[in-house]
Amino acid sequence: MNLQSDDFELFGLARRFAQERSAIDARWKELQREAHPDKFAAQGAAAQRVAMQWSVRINEAYQRLKDPMRRAAYLCELHGAPIRAEDNTAMPAAFLMQQMEWREALEDARAEGELDALDDGVAQARRAALAQCEQFIDQQQDYAGAARQVRALMFIARFADDIERRREQLGQ
Repeated sequence: MNLQSDDFELFGLARRFAQERSAIDARWKELQREAHPDKFAAQGAAAQRVAMQWSVRINEAYQRLKDPMRRAAYLCELHGAPIRAEDNTAMPAAFLMQQMEWREALEDARAEGELDALDDGVAQARRAALAQCEQFIDQQQDYAGAARQVRALMFIARFADDIERRREQLGQ
């Protein structure tokens, strides 16, 4: 293992968006077994510290690779298209209109069924955005386009959290 490896190299995966979650999970378990600090107890404290660093590095890579949105963002960054969500909030007009409609529907929601319907629409938009990420990254190698989709996914994820907060408010 090499600390300078990117997450895909570390996990022995192709640098692409489409990944099997089961393969990521299995490789994570293998790597954790290899780097577990207890395996290095006989080699002393320094070896255990190095193993702990490896364990942390493996866990960080796993968190990025297992989450499709984070994996897409990571691939964009590896290919010179940083997400820059904090200073690049430009979105297509149609997406902004959808956001406004969702916000209004969320404010007007008074029943669980209304939230369920909104949640379904958001889940569908998430699936579509992830499919676009796969298209941009794996087929077109358009990392700037994928970065735009990742920013949209970030909006969608925050809105999904807002739906859950609204659900909690209605439940009180």
